[in-house]
Order: sequence, then structure tokens, then C-alpha cells
Amino acid sequence: MLFRIGGVTHADPAKHSWYPVVHRWSVTPVRGRPRLLRHRSRQTLTTADAVVAPPRAQLVQILEAVSVDDQRPAGATRVRRSSPWTRRLAGAALLVAGACSPAPRETPGIDFGAEPPPIIAGAAAAVGWYDDTVDVLDYDLEVWLPDPGETRIEGRARLTLAPGPAAEAVFDFTGLAIREVTVDRREAQVSYADGILRIALDPGGASGGPMLVEVVYAGTPDDGLILGQNVHGRPGAFVDNWPNRARFWFPSVDHPSDKATASLTVHAPESWVVVANGRQLGEPVTGAAGTRTWRWRTDVAVSAYNLVFGAAEMTVVPVGLAACGRAPASHRDDGCVEVSTWLFAEDTDQASISFGRAADMVDFYAEVIGPYPFEKLAHVQSVTRFGGMENASAIFYSERRLASGSSMEATVAHETAHQWFGAAVTERDWTELWLSEGFATYFGHLYFESRDGVDDFRRRLDGSRWSYLESAVTGRPVAARYDDLFDQLNRNNYAKGAWVLHMLRGIMGDDAFFRGIRDYYANRAGTAVTSGDFASDMAGADGEDRGWFFEQWLHEPGYPVLDVEHGWDAAAGEVAVTVRQVQDPSWPTFRLPVDLEIVDGEGGAQRHPIELTERSHVFRFAAQGPARSGRVDPHGGVLTRLASEAAPR
Repeated sequence: MLFRIGGVTHADPAKHSWYPVVHRWSVTPVRGRPRLLRHRSRQTLTTADAVVAPPRAQLVQILEAVSVDDQRPAGATRVRRSSPWTRRLAGAALLVAGACSPAPRETPGIDFGAEPPPIIAGAAAAVGWYDDTVDVLDYDLEVWLPDPGETRIEGRARLTLAPGPAAEAVFDFTGLAIREVTVDRREAQVSYADGILRIALDPGGASGGPMLVEVVYAGTPDDGLILGQNVHGRPGAFVDNWPNRARFWFPSVDHPSDKATASLTVHAPESWVVVANGRQLGEPVTGAAGTRTWRWRTDVAVSAYNLVFGAAEMTVVPVGLAACGRAPASHRDDGCVEVSTWLFAEDTDQASISFGRAADMVDFYAEVIGPYPFEKLAHVQSVTRFGGMENASAIFYSERRLASGSSMEATVAHETAHQWFGAAVTERDWTELWLSEGFATYFGHLYFESRDGVDDFRRRLDGSRWSYLESAVTGRPVAARYDDLFDQLNRNNYAKGAWVLHMLRGIMGDDAFFRGIRDYYANRAGTAVTSGDFASDMAGADGEDRGWFFEQWLHEPGYPVLDVEHGWDAAAGEVAVTVRQVQDPSWPTFRLPVDLEIVDGEGGAQRHPIELTERSHVFRFAAQGPARSGRVDPHGGVLTRLASEAAPR
């Protein structure tokens, strides 16, 4: 993801002035970013504490004759308009079914239908909280959107869990009222507090196979699913999950380490279109009361933060076909993926301004990295709080940036690279975010190098260098833990992460580096990874263990600051070059295999390979006379700074 501040693209939120761009969508800036207040509550209940729903078969059989739109969760409060005939028919079904149902049981002190108070968005979980005891294999999500101007949704989530010994399933979920919870279609005991939904499991209920957990819920989402007016004053609904805000609209394991396939069914106003992950399952079905039902499905497992949909009046503009023969998830006969834009009508000129090379970007990455991992690629104008958000196969972009008419092509290249690194190969924990953001930053630069030349690449890389050197995070390692996950969006993970890859490429050489990248992607696509996984796969490309490299650049703070002096020893006939590392004493002494360039009095240059391993080194070379200059790393391949070097204005 990328951020836009004052007309300049930044790869971290060190300045949070960009957050008000979503002010139409009812978020409140606190300390510079939209936050929700922590509040504690607790509900412990069983589904018998609710109004008992009529037998589903009886109700659905009648409602199917009315419309697809009316097949909402049993017991849920209707939030959409309907005809009097529909209401009478549905009411009759409830009365008939209710006559055969047991009376509800009340539990003192528990309001089964209440929406819990808000919790903090982006708060990191305790270390070890996600311990793999629950593995979601598939999400089947269904959402009934309200009429424009309203904010109350209804939802049903069916979660297929891998079999296991756990006595309970623990999910992230908050802010919405629970109506019903079942496990393998049997009533379940649950507790619901502080953003956690615990569901008791029946060890013998699934006969050793996968378990089906179903949660029916309703209410106004506090975050994650944003309903309101867009930049042009028209209504819509967009999901914005990163880092762990999926919990605000569906129960999930809201952590990048857990991946699952997913289906999304969205009931929306008839004039809207709906885009989501994966492929569209048939044409939308028109229902009663001016609604249409859209169904999408991804058979490629993704993390919960990647599961999104957008619903609004948008114009779909095809960009082209890409990755033909390199898209195994494609359902097209020609093996290509469709690249398209989904834009508000006022902004369709952006299809050429920002997305003219969007299909070419997919082709480039498919060639350099490996096959495109998803069913299609939609570029969507939305209300994401970020400049761009790399949702799998459905990238969301800032509505205001696109509406401004300025080019977002660099952001498009960055977010498209995320389809490989971030969406397909995902960091196992937020502390490994550089595996997503550093990769997308560097491979975005590589795309422009391939199409616009090496000078363009060097300009972008130098921009990343100064972005990091002048940042406030140089005193922390890349692999750092932050209690506020939004603080992970910093220049360590973006700019320094990109430079880690560039330096590794310089050490390995192009052939071994890109062979290692392709092996890493082939080995890890569809999984959640660590930096150790990446280091292992890169070592396999040329047989060299570079643990020292990853240790100093990822797990230590800072960067080398070099002071270089040269002199002439006439008696020995040698040029003496002294190189000192003068960075902050709390930062490590870096191991730097680099070139040392010596320019003689007549302007001739000689380069000598050296390796810095101490705070001070003296290197001597035979020469005909005094040197004009001595320079370390003349081609600029290492993330260093000269002691006398000032930042460009």
C-alpha cells in the first residue's frame, strides 16, 4: 500500500495529514489517524438465548419463491425496503414456523441482540496469541447492504474449519450483534467480549472431518466495511481491512498467517455494481424491492485482510488481457487474466492516465517473478484510507487521488507487484511486513527500469534511499514489533526493505538473484512466510549462506555512515585510503563488501574490491603519484551515507 501526502507519494505514514481524505466516511481522526475507543464489555450466551429462528427449510422454501434478495439470515432484522405482499408472506412463514419452535430462553444480564461497544482498530495482539489451533479452510460470507443513507447491515458467515483437537474456536469479531451461532448445524455455546468470539466445539460432532461454523449477525460496522457517500456525493460500500479490521464486519482469524479460500455474496441496491476477490459466479440476480445479488469466489487461499468487496455505481472499463499462459487460476479458455478498472463515472479518464500500462505490468511481473496467482485483476476506485491497497485480485485506490486527475501509475505498479508479494506470498506476522512492502517497492522500481530505462530506476531508488535516511525510524530494526500496527507502515519496511533487495542483488549478481526470486515465489506462493524462508530460498540459488547479511540489515538498526580520507606515501609509492564507520555507536559495525574507486591526478580511475568489517580500515595501493580522490561504493549499490553528505533539497 502507498500513502499520498501533499501531492507526493510516500511509503509510510510518518506524516498523517493524508487521513482526512476519508472524512466523508465517518472516521474520526485521533492523534492524526482514525481511531476507535477501547471499551470493554462481555456477553456469554447460547443461541437459545435469542428469538429462536423458524426451521430454515420452511422459511427458505417460501422466501425462494419471492426473491433471492429475501433469503436473509433467520431471525435477522430486515433493513431493506420490501413490498407489503413480501412482508405478509414472510410474516406468515415466521408465524407458521414459530408455532413448531421451542420458546426462547432468557439469560439475565445478557442482551443477545446488542452491538458491543467499539474497540481499537490496529492494536497488535499479544505475542503467541495466534497459535494455529484454529485453521479456517474456507469463508462463505453473505452480506445484505442497507438502503443508501443507512448503515445497518446483516450478515451470515459460514466458516469451514480444519479438524483438530481444540475444544473451542476463537475468532476475531466485534461491534455487531450476534443472532445465531451453530457448529455443524447444531446450537453452540459462545462467549463474545473484547473483540473475541469463542465458540465451543463438539469433538464428536464432525466425525473427524472439517467443521462448519455459522454465525448470523447484524448491526452497523465500526470500521472495516465503510458505508457512506463517495467523493462525488453518491452512496456506496467499500471494505478496507488492513491490518486487522476484517473483524469489524465478519468473524475471522484476522491475522496474515491464516489463509483460506472464500465466497462472497452481496445483496446491493439494483443500480450498483459489486466487485470482489476472485471470479464472478454468473450474472447478478435481480431480487425484490430494487436489489441485485452478486456472487464472487476465489479458490486461491488468502489472508482475511485481503477479503474485500466494493459496491457502488461504477463504470467498468476493460484494460486488456495479461499473463496469457502464465495464469493458472484463470477460468478463461485462453489462459489469460482480464485486467479492468472500476471507476466512478466522473473519473473514467483515469483508465488511460493511471492504468494505461496496467496489463503490461502484469506481463512483466509474470515473466520476472512467476505465474500470476489469481483469477483476474480489478483496479477499483474506493474509499481506502491508503493511497492504494493490494487486496487479492481487486486492488483498491484512493477515490480522491483518482478524482484529482493526477497520475497514480507508480502506485499501480507497486500495488500490482503486491499480487505476488503480499497477497500470494504473505508475511507470517506484521513484524515481517518488509516481505510485502519492501518487495512491492523494489519490483515497482524494476518495472520502470525495464520500460523507462536505468536512469529512471536510479532516480526512484535514490528517492527510496533518502526517504529512509531522513526518516524517524533509522534507530529501529526493520523486523521490529509495534503495538500499533499502523506504525508498521514506515520507511524501514518500504524504502529500506527495497534497498535490502537491491544490495542482495548486487552481492549475488543478476542471474542468481532473479533465479532465487523465482524459486522463492514457486516454493512459497499460497503460504505465509518469514525472512528465514526467504533467506533459505535465496541461499539455494547460489549455495551461499548469507545469514550475516540478513542479520545486520533486518535485525539491527541503522545504516553505515562513512568517513573516507586518502593520502600519498611517497616513500612507499602508495596511495593510502582510510575508511571509518562513524555511525551512531549503538548501531552495529556493518560488514560491507564494496568497491573502492581511486582517481589519480590525471583523472584515471581504478576500482578495487574491498570488505569493511571494522570501524576503521586503511587500504594501500601502489600508484604513480598522489590520488585526486578515493570513493567507496562508486556505483551506489549499498545503503550508506557519507559523513559530509547533506540531503538533497
